[in-house]
Amino acid sequence: MRRAAVLGLAIALTTFGATAAEVVALGASNTEGKGRGATADGVPRSQAFPAQLQQMLAAQGCRAKVANAGIAGDTTGGMLRRMPKAIGKDTRVLILQPGGNDARRGEAADRESNIASIKALAASRGIEVIMLESLNRIAGGYRLADGQHYSFEGHTAFARYLAPSVLSSAACRA
Repeated sequence: MRRAAVLGLAIALTTFGATAAEVVALGASNTEGKGRGATADGVPRSQAFPAQLQQMLAAQGCRAKVANAGIAGDTTGGMLRRMPKAIGKDTRVLILQPGGNDARRGEAADRESNIASIKALAASRGIEVIMLESLNRIAGGYRLADGQHYSFEGHTAFARYLAPSVLSSAACRA
């Protein structure tokens, strides 16, 4: 009887201490939460869609950790360069929000090839990619005065949009 109790406790501790599968949100200001400089509107990181998504997943019983790898002003080329450090060995899902900085910085010609390279790198590591584009279609009514960033409610709309895909992914089945 005592052996069964010890074995049960060991299993419980192993399960509790297991590293949760990871979801990485890679993007620019609308992933980070807000911009910088003249377009600094937005929300704190604690209210950005990655943090809200993690709360939604937890409420559904998914223990995946959602990492916010958003950097305001970043381009898809920058995302591609920093991706190897942004994803870890436990990453199962990459949410890619490429944003509009490529066009603003004169790098629009490279955008599609950079996105393809990000997807290929993710695939080579067995990571599922979920695209987050058409932000205005998802949360257009919650755009802020700067015209580029979104309110808390907009980030909630992004998290709600993403939650079903992440809940059905390997990150929540792990």
